[in-house]
Amino acid sequence: MSTPGEFDDHLGGLSSQVWDGLAADHLYSTSDWLRFCARDIGGTVTAGTAHVSDPGGGIGAAVPVTAVVEEPNGFYRWDSVLRGAGLPSPGPVGLMAGQRRGYQTHVLTGDGEALKTPDAERLLDRLRELSGGLADTGALPGTPPGPVPCVAPFLTTADALTLREAGARSHPVLWATDAWIPVGFEDWDAWVSTFASKKRRDNLKREVREFRKAGYTITRAPLSECCVSTAELLAATQKRYGQPYDLDTLTESFRRQADAMGEAAQVLFCSREGEPPVGFCLFYVHGTTLSIRAVGFDYPELRPGAAEYFNLVYHEPVRIATELGLTWIHPGIEAPDAKARRGARLVPLWTLDLTEDSVQLGHDETIRRHNAERLRGVAELSPVADKQIDSDLFAPFC
Repeated sequence: MSTPGEFDDHLGGLSSQVWDGLAADHLYSTSDWLRFCARDIGGTVTAGTAHVSDPGGGIGAAVPVTAVVEEPNGFYRWDSVLRGAGLPSPGPVGLMAGQRRGYQTHVLTGDGEALKTPDAERLLDRLRELSGGLADTGALPGTPPGPVPCVAPFLTTADALTLREAGARSHPVLWATDAWIPVGFEDWDAWVSTFASKKRRDNLKREVREFRKAGYTITRAPLSECCVSTAELLAATQKRYGQPYDLDTLTESFRRQADAMGEAAQVLFCSREGEPPVGFCLFYVHGTTLSIRAVGFDYPELRPGAAEYFNLVYHEPVRIATELGLTWIHPGIEAPDAKARRGARLVPLWTLDLTEDSVQLGHDETIRRHNAERLRGVAELSPVADKQIDSDLFAPFC
């Protein structure tokens, strides 16, 4: 048995130059990031890409694909998430339209414009054809022959709408609330001045003042030079919140990420003179965006009121972004209230079952109610969170 051409390598046989032309500003779709996803430790997966031509012979649409047997990252285990929410699930094994790290799936286009319905139709047909025979190829070890589900997590509203127009009949499930902070300002002071509330402006300034008063400084290093220390701090955070972790696994994952991403993987540390770091923030600058990838803290060593988290994850990245003339900081999913209070726009990410005979068919109203309840939960976190929700992007499926 041999795997389809989509799995010839992590780019499905395309060159990195061609693929990165498609990925453009989407960090988590770039060839380097997909190489990391293919090589990251843990799970039983095979990574590649799927792409279809437009009528002119160019690439009309493309997306990373992952043949998933077992995935340790809970955000990508669609079966456990759906079942936990009381929604129909297609089962844990199948074809994922998307990469397994980054919490962003973008359907890429050859012209860099929005996905068009005809291209989406061709891509959907190819994904369904691929999932129909994937178990027969050996790409899903231990899976009996026959069709397997095809699921696309972490889609934007625009891509979910177009895939629905193209023939994906399931109702998208609200998977996460994403956050984007606009930073197209002259400097940090100009960013602070954009907050209408004097109380919020004073709070931001106080966080910086107390951080410095506590004697902290921020240093920067390539991830390749500090995989062990970042893993130790991340493990401390996971321990604090009762999440499973293995220090060797975290260290190896960071090492592989550094190997794939090179100098683009940068780490900020905060520490006091003569003392080891008490926190880190791993980030990337790509296109017009600074993306926060991972953070971790040694909580017992933090100083009361010193705002280590906010300085390391928000204030310093804002300074870097404004110095570089960037447009956005992408702090990612989770903790929407804290991000909204730093000016983040809150937008949805959806999971869409692309399987032609999806088990979710006929459950539109149940899924819509689930989505509305999750959105309401975000809005009720605080008046600030409610105000920062981009309602137009949630509305189609809530």
